[in-house]
Amino acid sequence: MGPRAGRNGGKIMYQGDFNGLVHSGTTTGKYLCTQTQLKKNVRNSNGWLSLKDANLHNLKNISISIPKGVMTVVTGVAGSGKSTLINHVLPKFYPETIFIDQKPIRASKRSNIATFTGMFDIIRRLFSKANNVKPALFSFNSQGACPNCKGLGVTYTDLAFMDTVVNVCEVCQGNRFIDEALSYKLHGKNISEVLNMTVDEALDFFHEKEISTVLKRLADVGITYITLGQPLNTLSGGELQRIKLADELESNGNIYVLDEPTTGLHMSDISQLLKILDRLVEQGSTVIVIEHNLDVISQADWIIDLGPFAGQNGGRIMFEGLPKDLINCNSSITAQYLKKYIK
Repeated sequence: MGPRAGRNGGKIMYQGDFNGLVHSGTTTGKYLCTQTQLKKNVRNSNGWLSLKDANLHNLKNISISIPKGVMTVVTGVAGSGKSTLINHVLPKFYPETIFIDQKPIRASKRSNIATFTGMFDIIRRLFSKANNVKPALFSFNSQGACPNCKGLGVTYTDLAFMDTVVNVCEVCQGNRFIDEALSYKLHGKNISEVLNMTVDEALDFFHEKEISTVLKRLADVGITYITLGQPLNTLSGGELQRIKLADELESNGNIYVLDEPTTGLHMSDISQLLKILDRLVEQGSTVIVIEHNLDVISQADWIIDLGPFAGQNGGRIMFEGLPKDLINCNSSITAQYLKKYIK
């Protein structure tokens, strides 16, 4: 499906056997033809995060040092102790660690990208100033909300013993606002039309620095196809994670942890994700990724491999060091698969 995401997707790009897909010229086909290589120029650490005598759950009283200022990938078979080490032990030693996951953002069903990033307050003030009316008129939570759907754009009908039925509001036709609010324009667009813009379209529409800076960060993390008004509870885990990453793109000197960030991502999305992680590192932060994906493992500056197996048969350090050295580690299951993958 493709060719891209959101409004630019929804078409069948190819159907057939695997060999045909490889030679189809689609985005998926092109990535299947790409030969993965180990990262050639790894970055040097500027210090170390030391974890000592970790014995939580199946960890076998291990001590380890994680390099600062680089991207470390923590890998190993499922159940080997990766999440225990990084998600539970690390923050005990370094409570300032920031976790960026794919979990839903704690917000109401009214929340969207514009409200979450703070852009909507600025947009409402622009509409207010341009039309000499109160900003509250352009809020779907306040004065401007459609009275029938309470500014949601949809109505909910609860049926006994059946799933709730959701319908587009018949009064506002999904626009969320009363007619008066929709009658006012900013550069020829009403408030509903602005919320229906994609990030890409909004970048062309807005030139105010406060808004364009936020939009640029969202574009940098690869979600240009999402509309400003799309409810956060309709976004995938990967999209939510990238929104959280966008919020960190101007920060530096932090410790970031991402737990299996490639879950649900296309190969092209993984390529974009790696660029974002590299950017965080280049800005002086430390990035730690728990991951099985071999494309991510191959691009690490430093690798920590746990194992050898799962549960009580795991919890040991099988390898720690450079990617080029991992492939020669005979005791590592990860090494066996990585060596085959990069050939």
